[in-house]
Amino acid sequence: MDIKDTARALDGAGISAFLRSLPTQPLLLGLGEARHFVAELGELRNEIFRHLVDHEGYRSFAIESDCLMGLAVDDYIATGEGTLDDVMERGFSHDFGTSPANRELVRWMRAHNEEHDEKLRFFGIDAPVEYWAASPREALTGLHALLDGPLPCSGETLDTLLGPDERWSNQAAAMDPSQSIGRSAEALRLRVIADDLVALLDTQLPRLGAEDRERAALYGRTAVGLLRYHYWMADDSPSRWTRLSALRDAMMAANLRAVAERGPALVFSSNLHLQRNKSLMPFGDQRLEWWSAGAIAATHLGDQYAFLASAFGTVGDDTPSPDTVEGILSTLPWDQSLIDAGRLAEAVPQAAPRVSQDFAYFPLDPAQLHRADGLVFLKQAVRLKKLG
Repeated sequence: MDIKDTARALDGAGISAFLRSLPTQPLLLGLGEARHFVAELGELRNEIFRHLVDHEGYRSFAIESDCLMGLAVDDYIATGEGTLDDVMERGFSHDFGTSPANRELVRWMRAHNEEHDEKLRFFGIDAPVEYWAASPREALTGLHALLDGPLPCSGETLDTLLGPDERWSNQAAAMDPSQSIGRSAEALRLRVIADDLVALLDTQLPRLGAEDRERAALYGRTAVGLLRYHYWMADDSPSRWTRLSALRDAMMAANLRAVAERGPALVFSSNLHLQRNKSLMPFGDQRLEWWSAGAIAATHLGDQYAFLASAFGTVGDDTPSPDTVEGILSTLPWDQSLIDAGRLAEAVPQAAPRVSQDFAYFPLDPAQLHRADGLVFLKQAVRLKKLG
């Protein structure tokens, strides 16, 4: 099979044709990142989202960023209150607010909402974690404030149990379980309180408006998830990091399912988080393996979840070997291509795995190509932000 028969130039018509090729229109269209902070991919993502909004009825965008911080972005594009500078600083985690493509996306979404009655929504889908985790204060107190009595504890008791936020966000706990607060008496009691608050929310849903129901549900699953994550941060077993990685993706998957309820939405996150197969990652002397958020979400959504992986040819100064998938795709005549992943898997059965000199780039696994619905390929990714 000629490799060109598996691909076409990536443009709006190609995106629409790809959607028509799927069994049904997905509620979630995942666009994966092979590497964070690639300017060319961010700009292409914006073009894809604009096309989806203008021609395919998409009204939501979701990104691998703190789900609670994302509320500030959603409020801004809805109301225009505040400044773009402020929302880029407060509304993103992982330094994503510094991305020019993300800034342009937020600006465009706000401008669109000023001119249209049917509003666009913005969602963060990541848990409030890095390798360490944030305090559950915002989620717990936010949920507590939205509920009516009788409550499992007072706000004063909640504040006392939470204590200083620095105890929770101690970065040293990432590598030293003994410094984690997650199995303290206070944290264990907060886990019970969080469970009671979530159960109480179910009994009070009829009294809440749609916006409060959505926000309360977000607070509830985030509070429970964060306290669970902190509990396992205090674990000193060899499986600690595998469990923490899996818990993070499970929280992301729960957020994806909530976004799907307002679909269709474009989701932008790492390939590792959106792929249907297990995620594998070297971590020190360990090899972590866990089911991704996309795999979990796809289990619930079936054909209503679709995944476009991304890959690059030249990444900075790193050029792929000609016998790798990325090397073979680099012979395509287009700078940006949209590829049928299933046909590509048939066309390159003997492709070698790429070994990239860029530690932040996650190459394609030739054995897993068929697990994606499609592939977005950029011949060059030159404008990279240095990591680490």
